[in-house]
Amino acid sequence: MQQPDPHIIISGGGTGGHIFPALAIARALKRKLPHSQILFIGAKDKMEMEKVPAAGFEIKGLWISGLKRELSAGNLMFPLKVLHSTIKAACIIRRFKADVAVGVGGYASGPALRAAGMLGIPTLIQEQNSFPGITNKLLGKKAKKICVAYEGMEKFFPADKIIITGNPVRKEIIDTDGKRGDAGSYFGLNTAKKTILIVGGSQGAHSINTCIEMMLPLVKDNKVQLLWQTGKNFEQQAIDACQKVGCEGVKIVDFIQRMDLAYALADIVISRAGAIAIAELAAVRKPVIFIPLPTAAEDHQMKNARRLEAKGAAVVINDHDAAKKLPNLLLDLLKDKTHRENLENQIGIFAIADADDKIADEIIALIRK
Repeated sequence: MQQPDPHIIISGGGTGGHIFPALAIARALKRKLPHSQILFIGAKDKMEMEKVPAAGFEIKGLWISGLKRELSAGNLMFPLKVLHSTIKAACIIRRFKADVAVGVGGYASGPALRAAGMLGIPTLIQEQNSFPGITNKLLGKKAKKICVAYEGMEKFFPADKIIITGNPVRKEIIDTDGKRGDAGSYFGLNTAKKTILIVGGSQGAHSINTCIEMMLPLVKDNKVQLLWQTGKNFEQQAIDACQKVGCEGVKIVDFIQRMDLAYALADIVISRAGAIAIAELAAVRKPVIFIPLPTAAEDHQMKNARRLEAKGAAVVINDHDAAKKLPNLLLDLLKDKTHRENLENQIGIFAIADADDKIADEIIALIRK
């Protein structure tokens, strides 16, 4: 029998691309089921252990990490980590008396959903990318429902389980109307100047950062502004480089807390091509140059980006070509207003503003069964 207050497990994380959609789903569930109990399961020492409690939700950590591409002692420990994490996840889920378990991708998602399945608890997968990883392909065989963002996913999952919902985005960060003035004040930048937003993911992107560092003289000469999220490891190097060049109108931060203001101020965005970054940029309709992460599993970021490029919704550059091609492409886009407007219109076609509500409805339907 369904509990009066549904108990919901949400598992996954590792990067902001998994954590923030999970939080969007959790908030949608709370709007629809105010008395529901939600517990997150993440990976110890990963960013979800900080971001989830900061958003007001409880989280439990598992001893789990991904396989490294190179040979390492950590890889030898991987089977033990999976076994340990699956057992611990089962204990957490049993004590919590979960009605349903939701996986959003990331290290902890596999053991948690595997444990839920072993306990006979219905599971739902939220697959963000156009090309799923091995873990989700395996989990999809036993999942009750699979919420996806792209068409054609029958190649990877049972067709009768697939629901096209889009990728969930945080509603507070796509609310950008009328905020350009506030954004200029918040970041200390001039709203009259064109602003380029650089976001290499929640932890920064070294190759993009070094490319932007080389372009600082060009930025200075063309009197444009940068709002540059560097990640913690590159922040000081970026500050030193700007001071050396004498480049004004550059705001450098390790992590942008107010993405709504960043999007409100941005005229052009340079970004990795994670599924959630794409969902957000489509929702706010920004012209974007994607530089996909070349080491992403199954090269899913390039596959994500190429789908948009094929519809005239984005400009895409290979990571290894960025230093050579980005300066001219960026200058051309800055000068070509018509191209920017076309990119805005086309990327907007990919926006699905209520994906979080659609996914929450599917979760609630599983609980009520």
